[in-house]
Amino acid sequence: MASRDAQESKRDDPPQPSTSSSTAMGETDAPARTGPLKLSDSMCAPQYAASLKCLDEANYDKSKCQDHFDAYKECKKQERELRLEANRKSKSFF
Repeated sequence: MASRDAQESKRDDPPQPSTSSSTAMGETDAPARTGPLKLSDSMCAPQYAASLKCLDEANYDKSKCQDHFDAYKECKKQERELRLEANRKSKSFF
């Protein structure tokens, strides 16, 4: 019976975080993802939300929210570069 209790307690233990040393630009210590990035997981979610809020407040006049769009676009570029660099470091051909 004791071994069964030990097995059940192992299942209840929360996963331990990884010990990655790179946390620049909003990166987390999360393991490498294998699927598409969710917007809620993106480091650009605040810029995205701000651009939508601006559109709503400006009665969907896009010209009034260009600064928000530019900030989001720049954030997405940085996020993409970080992802590409991580892929370059993690993959080798041989």
